[in-house]
Amino acid sequence: MLRTSNTHLVLIPSYNPGEIVYETVRAARAHWSPIWVVVDGSNDGTAEGLVQMGREDEGLRVIVLPGNKGKGAAVLHGLELASRMGYSHVLTMDSDGQHPADRIAEFMSVSMEKPDAMILGMPVFDEHAPSLRVKGRRVSNWWANLETLWSGIGDSLFGFRVYPIEPLRQVMERQPWMRHFDFDPEAAVRLCWRGVKPVNLQAPVRYFKKEEGGVSHFRYLRDNLLLSWMHARLFVGFLLRLPLLIVRKIRSSSSP
Repeated sequence: MLRTSNTHLVLIPSYNPGEIVYETVRAARAHWSPIWVVVDGSNDGTAEGLVQMGREDEGLRVIVLPGNKGKGAAVLHGLELASRMGYSHVLTMDSDGQHPADRIAEFMSVSMEKPDAMILGMPVFDEHAPSLRVKGRRVSNWWANLETLWSGIGDSLFGFRVYPIEPLRQVMERQPWMRHFDFDPEAAVRLCWRGVKPVNLQAPVRYFKKEEGGVSHFRYLRDNLLLSWMHARLFVGFLLRLPLLIVRKIRSSSSP
């Protein structure tokens, strides 16, 4: 069932996703309005196709950026526009069809009940999920939980989430990072540092084979080096914030 909101929107950053992006957007539109797609400098022809879809659907807005700046940069661009238009929350999802559009309404409902929290997807993998990706994310999850003193981040990398716009926008505008593949884990950690509590909800994730139209921009060496550098930065920030985090942890554990 389609639901419409003037506070919560779906934000889809998109970079060269191939034809599967049209199915992704149609699936999202079947469940929610408005949907925004931020095309991050795609050159695979999907920008033109998405713009045409937006002309035919008033619940869909397509924003085309002139060059590829990275997932986090595309999300930040959408956050700034959404903030100016009075929206309070965004649900981010990938354009490659991996995230479950049929869970959008559930995640949005929980966000409306707990507007000060971030609603984090907990991926449920099927048998097609690459083993290296599934096992490798455990490392990032361990670091993210250490850096927040185990504040409850169920999965640091899964990008199907609802964020309160203003805390996230302020975090991103105050430092130069979080513009690429490092966006999702760093957003979760830094929002925890600001006192934004995570709420975890399970969500199935689907990995498409190449012959099914699946497109992956993940590069094992490049992106793991990026994550290593990110966690090195965050660990320094964690040490600086450790006394505050300990006090917050004690207060949280002693409260009824």
